Amino acid sequence: MFTGIVEETGRVETALRRGELLVVRIAARLVSETLVPGASIAVNGCCLTAVACDASGFTCELTPETLGRTAFESRLQPGRLVNLERPLPAAGRFDGHIVQGHVDGVGRVASLMRLGESAELAVAPPPGLTRYLVAKGSVAVDGVSLTVATLGAGLFTVALIPYTLGRTTLGEAAAGDPVNLEADIVAKYVERLLDRGR
Repeated sequence: MFTGIVEETGRVETALRRGELLVVRIAARLVSETLVPGASIAVNGCCLTAVACDASGFTCELTPETLGRTAFESRLQPGRLVNLERPLPAAGRFDGHIVQGHVDGVGRVASLMRLGESAELAVAPPPGLTRYLVAKGSVAVDGVSLTVATLGAGLFTVALIPYTLGRTTLGEAAAGDPVNLEADIVAKYVERLLDRGR
């Protein structure tokens, strides 16, 4: 489990095809301190397995399933920055919100409007995801735990403080960019329970 509190941004070094897999090497210092082969790591909000690690980064293997459900096909290019978070330790302090690292769909950035030091990010979610979003509820955008500020027809907005703009990839978001979205798991469980009662 993750919390959507990004620890650092890593940089994609290589992204190479090996059969049906996309093998990606990401340069990162902080998360690599404790990462071991077989450990989970959230990359732009998607839970991946580190198959090789060293002090300067790690390697992950992405299957067609992962590539088909995320924005990775177009985003994991050499030189691109990615948001990174290690799993929450059992005795750790819980911040953000419950993030599983299971991407629900790919949204599109509609705009990033600067408001002095802060900004407002507008995102168009994929069909079917809007029903899990509520104003003042939680959503993970590229692995960043955020609060839905407004919810309208085909769009939702989130407010970004200077810290988030400077410490995550969202400060560089541009209209048309694909982003990984994960809705609050509580909404999905409630829907499932209500469906069973019908």
